[in-house]
This record gives sequence, structure tokens and C-alpha cells, in this order.
Amino acid sequence: MDLFFIIALLVITSAAYSYINARFIRLPGTIGIISLAIGVSIVVLIIDSLNPAAAKYLTVLAKNIDFSRTVLNIMLGFLLFAGSFNLNVKKLKREMRPVLLLSTLGVVISTVIFGALFYFIAPIFHIYVPLVYCLLFGALVSPTDPVAVGAIIKNSRLPAHLETIISGESLFNDGVGLVLFITLLEITESGINDIDFGNAVVLFVREVFGGIALGLLFGFLAFRLMRSIKDFQTIVLVSLSLVMSISLVATYFHLSIPLAVVSAGLFAGNRSINLDDQEHSHQALERFWQLVDELLNTILFVMIGLQMVNFPFLNNYWMTGSLAILLILAARWASIALPLIFLKRSLNVNHSNVKILTWAGLRGGISIALALSLPHTKYRELILAGSYFVVIFSIIVQGLTLNRVINSIYKADHADAK
Repeated sequence: MDLFFIIALLVITSAAYSYINARFIRLPGTIGIISLAIGVSIVVLIIDSLNPAAAKYLTVLAKNIDFSRTVLNIMLGFLLFAGSFNLNVKKLKREMRPVLLLSTLGVVISTVIFGALFYFIAPIFHIYVPLVYCLLFGALVSPTDPVAVGAIIKNSRLPAHLETIISGESLFNDGVGLVLFITLLEITESGINDIDFGNAVVLFVREVFGGIALGLLFGFLAFRLMRSIKDFQTIVLVSLSLVMSISLVATYFHLSIPLAVVSAGLFAGNRSINLDDQEHSHQALERFWQLVDELLNTILFVMIGLQMVNFPFLNNYWMTGSLAILLILAARWASIALPLIFLKRSLNVNHSNVKILTWAGLRGGISIALALSLPHTKYRELILAGSYFVVIFSIIVQGLTLNRVINSIYKADHADAK
């Protein structure tokens, strides 16, 4: 299908869903849009079961989008830059310990716990998956998604320090999650005995620290360029070229694109490019990237809903998804609570906050994109289905109930204090 036709159809569909939600349904933007997209996909699947010829034209958009490549190679860089560009670095520095802890050790703990639990519990329901694939499944769904988190917490009642923690964690843990995913994927393809752990460590160091260094360097160069001019059109072009150049260079040198883009966004976004007190170039650039963030968010969540058309319906589809939801919530809670036991005094987090951070740890398009990138083995469809369930539950159920959970926890704490 012609590329322009796909893009035009996707934008038109996104605009239609956004309008219907804003005009009639009036759910929070992200939740309403993805709910509509899933509803339409279910209708298409029903039509497909009754009349495949009619559904052929309805599924054309979903089947012609390479979701994994579009999200990981194109959209992710712009979304991460937009989120980090508008993040307050001063607040982030105050919460840096829990942010780094959750985005590194927390991801590893969650992956291991989820993988182990799924490996031992799934056979009870006649679902048999090797341990390494269970861990790979855990690596897919353990990192919180910056796009989903950013879209939901805008309207939440999260305390300021918890909002900073969850936002910072979601921006940084993608790099760690992707490296962990790649390492486990190599093990599934070559076997545990053939994996070179020395190379795995080198890969991790190069991806993480090389990505951060690249982002800081390019962010500094772009900042200096934008700081030296007043022409806003050129400033916008420089910021766009910053994201694209980082993606190209990081891909060539096998560095972490998420960490590089986030580093560049944090550096450039928290240093004013205004040449004098009367100029407002930096504020205008912030609004531009907020608009880019909201537009791409809408398109991404429409794409997530559309992907349901492509998923196979397995005999244990619902059981796999339901089990994955319960286990990832347990793994998420443990990945926050366990480090807290040893670092409670140095972190601005208590046990009530652990419950809130557990429920606010949303998953999104990155998990689905990684699942779609898996090689075609007999476990791929099962992991893909489970990942989709986790993402949909995370965005719709956790997103809609986040404020209620926060209120109930603080009411209970207040009652206990009395």
C-alpha cells in the first residue's frame, strides 16, 4: 500500500477517534482513544468471522503498519525527547536515588520475579513455556512506558515527588529494559552455554553509557546552535534534527537511542535559549514539543488498539493474559518494596507510596513493539497475547482507577493516624 495513503488513513482515524471521545465519550484522552480503537477492532474481528471478504477492507490499515519498527525506530525518539524536554531537572535531581534504583535494579528484579512466577504457575493452567522465554516475557513488560505514564499522570492526583519519580523512572528504564531484552533474546537463540557474558557486559556499558554520552554531546551542540539565533522556525528545525541525528548515529554505533534522546532532552530543555528577558523562544519551543507529544500519543494509542486485529486468538489467550496481569503487578510491587527494605532511610518513599507507585507503573506501546519483534517461535504468539493484555489493562483499568487508588490509600493512612 502507498505510504502516503497509510499515513493519511492513520491520521484521519486518529482525528475521528479523538473527536468522538472529546465530543461524546469524554474519557481522559488516551484512555478514550484506545478504548474506541479496541472496540472498533473487536467489531472488525466479529465481521471477519461472519464475512471475511467485508473485513478485508476494514483490516487494511492494521495489517499494513509495521508497528514494531514504527514505534521503536521512528516514534519513540520523538516521544522520549518531548517528555524529557519538558521535565523539571531540579525536581528530578531531588528524586534521583529512587529514579535510578527503579529504572535499573527495579527492572531486573521485576523481570526475574515475573519470569520465575510465570514459569512455575503457568503449567497449572496447562501453559508450558521454558524459563528463558518466561524471563524474556518479563523483560518485555517490566519497564514502565514513558508515553503511557506521561499521558495518564497529567490528570492524576499523584503527589509532586511521586510524579517526578514515576516520570523519571519511565524515561530511563527503557534503555536498561532494551539491553536486558536483547541479552535474553540472544540466550533464546544461541543457548545459555554459548552466550558470552563478557560481551554482554560490554554491550550493556556501550549501550547505556555510550547512549548517555552521545545524548549529552548532541544536546549541548543543539543548545548552542538554538541559543545563537532568534529565528523560531530554524530553532524548531534544529530541535527536530537533533532527535533524528541521534537516532541515526546511535543506530550506527549500536548505542541506546532511548537514553541518548532522554539525555539530550534533559540537557537542552532545562537551559533557556532565550537571548534576552523579553524573548520567549524557549517557552514557544516547549509548547511545540508538548503539541508533538500529544499528537504522537494519540496516533500511537490508535495504533495499539488497531493491533488487536492482527493478534491470534489462542485457546489459552484469556488465561495467559489474566495470569500475566496478576504476576506483573506482584513483580512490580516486589521490585519497589525489596530495595526499600535496605534504602528506606535514604529514599523519600514509604509503604503507602509503594502501593501507589505499583499501580502507577503503566505499560504501553514499547512492550507490544518488542513482543512483535520476537522471532517466529511457538512461544511468540503466547507472549504477544500476554503483553497485549498487560498493556490494555494497564492503560484502561489502572489509568481510570489511579486517582481512586491514591485517595483510598491516603484516606486509610489518615484513619490509621487517628
